[in-house]
Amino acid sequence: MLSEMISGLHWLAILAGAVAYWILGALWYSPALFAKPWARMVGLKMDDPNAKKGMAIMFLGSFVLMFIASTGLALLMHLIPSGGPAQAAKLGLLVSVCFSFTSNAISYLYTRKPAGLYAIDGGYHVIGTVLAAIVIKLLS
Repeated sequence: MLSEMISGLHWLAILAGAVAYWILGALWYSPALFAKPWARMVGLKMDDPNAKKGMAIMFLGSFVLMFIASTGLALLMHLIPSGGPAQAAKLGLLVSVCFSFTSNAISYLYTRKPAGLYAIDGGYHVIGTVLAAIVIKLLS
């Protein structure tokens, strides 16, 4: 059953969903939006040359994870057919709030990270998941 579902997925739509999620991250964590408060709350000095070490691996790793998340979304959208982009957005919101947002909240509570940091990171994943779901639906 799983192999049948996987073979029926629209991989280009999934790739596009992951790209949209990733591009949102580039904007979300840019100086125009949340880079400064995010860096302050994680204790990162943006002018420190060591802060940029390993960025290529982080970018690639985050994209792979977003591709996996987009694949999961596409599987759910296959199991729970939706009427259009608005329904896909609702499914993305449900999935992100019920799983991503809450899972991260548990980690943030125990690591005592600032609520503002959680709002930035959690908000990104909620909006990113909704965006990926819409893109996948539009291109499927």
